[in-house]
Amino acid sequence: MIKRVAPGVCVAAASALAAGCAVGPDYHRPPFDTAAGYKESGDWQPSEPKDTLSRGPWWKIFNDDELDRLEAQIDISNQNVKAAEAAFEQARALVSQARAGFWPTIAATFSAQRGEQGVPAATNNGIGLPSTSLSGARTTYQTGVSGNWDLDIWGQIRRTVESDRASAQASSATLAAARLSAQAALATDYFELRAQDQLQKLLDDTVVAETQSLTITQNRYKFGVAARADVVSAETQLLSSQAQQVNAKIQRAILEHAVAVLVGKQPAEFSLQSTAMRSDVPTVPTGVPSTLLERRPDIAEAERRMAAANAQIGVATAAYFPSLTLSGSDEYSSGSLSRLIRNSNRVWAVGPALAETLFDGGLRRAQVRQARAAYDGTVATYRQTVLAGFQQVEDDIVTLRVLEQQSAIEDATVKAAREAESLTLNQYKAGTVPYSSVITAQTTRLSAEETALTVLSSRLQASVALIEALGGGWDSSMNTLK
Repeated sequence: MIKRVAPGVCVAAASALAAGCAVGPDYHRPPFDTAAGYKESGDWQPSEPKDTLSRGPWWKIFNDDELDRLEAQIDISNQNVKAAEAAFEQARALVSQARAGFWPTIAATFSAQRGEQGVPAATNNGIGLPSTSLSGARTTYQTGVSGNWDLDIWGQIRRTVESDRASAQASSATLAAARLSAQAALATDYFELRAQDQLQKLLDDTVVAETQSLTITQNRYKFGVAARADVVSAETQLLSSQAQQVNAKIQRAILEHAVAVLVGKQPAEFSLQSTAMRSDVPTVPTGVPSTLLERRPDIAEAERRMAAANAQIGVATAAYFPSLTLSGSDEYSSGSLSRLIRNSNRVWAVGPALAETLFDGGLRRAQVRQARAAYDGTVATYRQTVLAGFQQVEDDIVTLRVLEQQSAIEDATVKAAREAESLTLNQYKAGTVPYSSVITAQTTRLSAEETALTVLSSRLQASVALIEALGGGWDSSMNTLK
């Protein structure tokens, strides 16, 4: 075992550690002045309750049980999220590796070697040199322990731990961003799929209505009150709608496949039943711009990258100063295993070692410059990430606000188009207008309903995008790592 170090040496080592300082700049997050409110909010008011996003899964704001079921599978089966989780675990392991540098390294050895050794002979060989002879093979046993302790006087290890901890927190934020991205993509595809379901229903109803119109036209033609051209026009209109009806199934299938992959399933093993699409769109509480710095995981990731890069400046700076290592060993060597552990076979040593690089051709100076430049780069990345976050929120707010206004107009358009179609069909039955007027009214009504459906789908997708831009239900207080 290692010989006990004198109390004076322990006190000196402890004093050196206590007096040691971590060189390099301490980290302070660069300030970023934020506006008092979002420019595009205008008169747009969020719906109640305002705390929906801070009380659990953000997608529950849509009150859709099927969406809730699908979103719950993201953490379980989404492969991109699993990859981000693995990267986070790697980062946590690096923190543990760095922390191991605070402690001494102790090793134990045991060896058994057999060999022959030449020894001087007692007679002269006639040329003035002693001769040698082999003494016979023998076995030598050795055992012992040794230890080394790099004292962190200048804080190199502390700065390394600081950097790795910040990097792990950045990986945690990356995981949160990957999870949020997958959740948002799932919600977006889900609402697009429901819009396709609604479009399919709209086209089905249109085909039924146009089939009835064709029957009316055919009956009128039989009684000689309508021209053959009216029948052909009605057939053409019906065939056109039927073609749209078939084509609508393509996009629906593609979206269903996308949802399957997001929840970690093969498309062949996954299906969603058609259902009615919700007609209301919950607006999202945006808060104030300053809260965005704490709620977006990508901003938190960029900020933690800054902290990690700042600590690396200290790691590089510490290389200017001498390193102090305490080392010790306690070994036994003997030709007999049974008599190996005896004082007469013991060799021990303990003491400090001080090392300092006297000339490196400017290597350390260049490494410090590199570390500072890397930090400056992370600062620029952080500021750009914040600006991009503000832009995304403003874009989504104005999109929602304008789409809300457009939706009211489109609803009124649909109502008017339906009434016009009904009136025109009645006029045709009365023989006061040609069938071309009916076709025009039907086409206008279908186009208006498709546009209204597109606007509704866009509003739901924009709500998801705004929630994602605001960070979902995530908060920087979740990004802790001891």
